[in-house]
Amino acid sequence: MRVIGGEFRSRRLKTLRGLETRPTPDRLRESLFNVLAPRIADTVFLDAYAGTGAVGIEALSRGARRAILVEKNRSAAALIRENLSALGLESRAEVFVSKAVPVLERVSADIIFLDPPYELENEYPAALAVLGSSAAGLVIAQHSTRLALKPDYGCLRRYRELKQGDNILSFYSSTSVQDRPGL
Repeated sequence: MRVIGGEFRSRRLKTLRGLETRPTPDRLRESLFNVLAPRIADTVFLDAYAGTGAVGIEALSRGARRAILVEKNRSAAALIRENLSALGLESRAEVFVSKAVPVLERVSADIIFLDPPYELENEYPAALAVLGSSAAGLVIAQHSTRLALKPDYGCLRRYRELKQGDNILSFYSSTSVQDRPGL
């Protein structure tokens, strides 16, 4: 796995063996950050269910000011820290070893990315409900085409879906972003 673009473009990231984490495919990550390009600079980016940290690290590479990475698997969290250290990003990132929902209840960010592993797909409604009650800014949920997410969660409204292969990126916002180009 590698960083797709920005300051750390083409730098390799370590990954875990096995199926405990489900890395976001490079092509889908590229599509996500092409959409986010107009608004990623100087943001706080939260990568829930971070796995290897690839999405949060990509956000930092493309100009996010800070990244918050949440991963309950201790081995994966240690790997995230190794990846951050290898790129000199420790001061710009915070890693929580925790389930995602409790962190989402107490930490705020400009952009929040959700991508639970397959066996935790039942966490989408809880995570989105917490974010919908807190008037979160932009929330992106990566999910399987087999999983239908609701169009609304509290004050969050889905305004865009981007389908690629077996994956969908569902974009939610508590504010109107329909007039922003590329979003």
